[in-house]
Amino acid sequence: MTDERTRRWRLVLGGGDADGLAAQEGTEVPLTLEDRRMDAALAGLYDPPDGERRGGLGGSAPRVARWLADLREFFPSDVVRVMQADAIERLNLQQLLFEPEMLDGVEPDVHLVATLVSLKGVMPPSARDAARSVVRRVVDDLTRRLEEPTRAAVTGSLSRAQRTRRPKAAEIDWPGTIRANLRTYRPELGTLVPERLIGHGRRRRSLRDVVLCVDQSGSMAGSVVYAGVFGAVLASLPSLSTRVVAFDTAVADLTEHLSDPVELLYGLQLGGGTDINRALAYCQGVIERPEQTVLVLLSDLFEGGNEREMLARARALRESGVLVVALLALSDDGAPSFDHGVARALAGLDIPAFACTPDHFPGLLAAALRGDDPGAWAGDQGLVVRGGGVG
Repeated sequence: MTDERTRRWRLVLGGGDADGLAAQEGTEVPLTLEDRRMDAALAGLYDPPDGERRGGLGGSAPRVARWLADLREFFPSDVVRVMQADAIERLNLQQLLFEPEMLDGVEPDVHLVATLVSLKGVMPPSARDAARSVVRRVVDDLTRRLEEPTRAAVTGSLSRAQRTRRPKAAEIDWPGTIRANLRTYRPELGTLVPERLIGHGRRRRSLRDVVLCVDQSGSMAGSVVYAGVFGAVLASLPSLSTRVVAFDTAVADLTEHLSDPVELLYGLQLGGGTDINRALAYCQGVIERPEQTVLVLLSDLFEGGNEREMLARARALRESGVLVVALLALSDDGAPSFDHGVARALAGLDIPAFACTPDHFPGLLAAALRGDDPGAWAGDQGLVVRGGGVG
């Protein structure tokens, strides 16, 4: 057999002694990194069950969403539909999805949301309303948890940018003015003579622009859910202009759905390939005020497009004044798998790359909006900055 036929049979048969290929060739069939990822996606569905890959969709099975989403990257849509149907049966999801009352009783979490969104195309009509209800319950819980810290961090970081030393009468901050002029107090007059007026000018447009550029590939499923919630929260702040851009090998601008994070999540196509270069090209086209813009690239940095062009675009964005941060993950799942070479290359462009928990994200955004060094902030928080001098 040719090498290509051997490779294909290896992926079909799954490896091990039973496939006969190792004995025939005298060694294991070599697989590329992409082949191994494809093999892992197939193994998650078709290898004999080991007792750990079945039985639920909650936090104990975060890999389910990743398996299902990875299918879109490696196989055409008609094959994906067949494999998703197999997944429903083999991963013990059939009862959960075909009996809506099961969805009502399951403990919802981020991984469950990612899985339900991944399966929305093959979900029976009778379960769709229940699934959407579960997604909304999780999103509402996350919003309650994350909205106030995000709002406080963002408004605090921007308060200095609103201040003016020449306020109109209605704009004077009297407590701030008094504190700034205590040394001018005149005892003989029983008052102070203000030398400086502190006030807050009226804003005619947003103070800063934020772009969340979100990788939809399977490995980022949990992070995408958090990004959707944060995007909706940020869009509700009048001091910010927020845009959410999702990408795989295509780019989708989901900004119009920011008023409802559930609709935003249902607008995603979790899984598929990764073309960061195309996503950054789109962001370049919509950024109007580079020096007032923070771009958060949420990706594991495994570029499936043109890596050289992608790095050139990242350089151009940074040199134009955009503050760029590469988030390898936005989740509580621990250290992610990512492309170390691209992370080092971005660090050389003054673009730090690190993973961040949802609880840390408001602080990260506040630091970026203040113009602080995000890499230094991450180091102060004990986060490992990949490719840079911290960690």
